[in-house]
Amino acid sequence: MTTACIFGVGAIGGFLAARLARAGVRVTGVCRGAQLDAIRANGLTLVERGRRETVPIRAVESARDAGQQELVFLALKAHDLPEAAPTLRPLLGPATVVVTVGNGFPWWYFFRAAPGGVNPTLGSVDPRGALWRLIGPEHALGCVVYPAARVSAPGVIEHVYGNRFSLGEPDGSVSERVQKVSALLQSAGLEAPVRQDIRTELWTKLSMSATYNPVSVLTGAALGQMIEDPGTAATLHAIMAETAAVAATLGVKIPLQPRQLTELTRPLALHKTSMLLDLDAGRRIEIDPIAGAVAELGRLRRVRTPTLDAVLALVRLRARLAGCYG
Repeated sequence: MTTACIFGVGAIGGFLAARLARAGVRVTGVCRGAQLDAIRANGLTLVERGRRETVPIRAVESARDAGQQELVFLALKAHDLPEAAPTLRPLLGPATVVVTVGNGFPWWYFFRAAPGGVNPTLGSVDPRGALWRLIGPEHALGCVVYPAARVSAPGVIEHVYGNRFSLGEPDGSVSERVQKVSALLQSAGLEAPVRQDIRTELWTKLSMSATYNPVSVLTGAALGQMIEDPGTAATLHAIMAETAAVAATLGVKIPLQPRQLTELTRPLALHKTSMLLDLDAGRRIEIDPIAGAVAELGRLRRVRTPTLDAVLALVRLRARLAGCYG
């Protein structure tokens, strides 16, 4: 693979686009507004470890302008994907690989998996099944995203931490296409391990995202401040335990206990969650595809999630009052 399309050249999409372009991949970025104008005028700038580097990418406003692609990275916020689904068809050919790089419960999760009585699409993730129907789960390649980045100015991406994009086929096979995507990311200096059980890693990451993000919105705290406060830490552990119970009903055992998960986060103590940063900036928060999906699955699988439910109700109200939800 020598070409790639990044649909949504925001923080993670911009980081990925810049890294790939620097490695010689022909990148097409789909974006709008000031980001589109800045990239067209000046290229895409990546700031890493105090170093600034600007790379040229082809920046377009729509999927129709981009045309059919061999590889597409969907890098929009999870709550924006269903609305974008009808516009994506021009990118897709019979063998196009689609990798969703973002947070939340993946829209393709129940493809080639025993659903256990759960509808293959969730209302909190893919309302009316738009992604499933219009993209098609057969195009999807699983991905768990670990880097953090931010858009510090139009056309300028600042890499904060993290370098790994774990990949996996929904059916657990080590296919030619997953190996090709892994090799492409590795050529850009990124870690891209191929997992035969991508769902366990997805749930491990989700258990942290569905915990830290909503609690941070309520407290305004960085990760370390939440971990160090005994009462807040107890709430974190309770939500992680509830998430693990939901995952277990789908045949997934999260390999780490709640206390181990919080210890794993300790090196990132000074960082704030993406959801808190979005709230502070007045942007819509992606609470439903992350924490809301866990709660929805809990109801469907008859697993009680009382701590998560209470936190979700408070977060939704706070975000609604701030104009960042609904």
